[in-house]
Amino acid sequence: MDWTLEVIVVPVSDVDRARDFYRDKLGFKLDVDRQVTDDMRIVQLTPPGSGCSIVIGEGIGGPEGGPEPGSYAGLQLVVADIKAAHAELVERGVEVSDPVEIAPSDGGTFMHFKDPDGNAWAVQEYRVRATKPLYEVLRPSDD
Repeated sequence: MDWTLEVIVVPVSDVDRARDFYRDKLGFKLDVDRQVTDDMRIVQLTPPGSGCSIVIGEGIGGPEGGPEPGSYAGLQLVVADIKAAHAELVERGVEVSDPVEIAPSDGGTFMHFKDPDGNAWAVQEYRVRATKPLYEVLRPSDD
């Protein structure tokens, strides 16, 4: 049985501000923006090319209320060309760190940014993804 990670709930304090940031600054596709009940609003956005979306909203934290806005760190996006991704984010007005090579191997270069609430994101360059889809990258070789 496949178990796919398809949605991550990101805690935010202002749904409209967060929606606009993820859609307009990061270029995520707005999939859903729906007032489900008087107390629940769901906004789902998907990064270009991703099989996993984020959900922001009101009344979606469960009975305990969920994590505090801005408390997430370690959310990660993967791109094939970090220089192009950096230029795109800067052009869109995102405050993003310069790319830093942690290791010379493919997958060893990162940059970072935060959403308006302070949720911290990393962007990793993985150049092989430009020529191979994820399922081929993850499949063990027959060698």
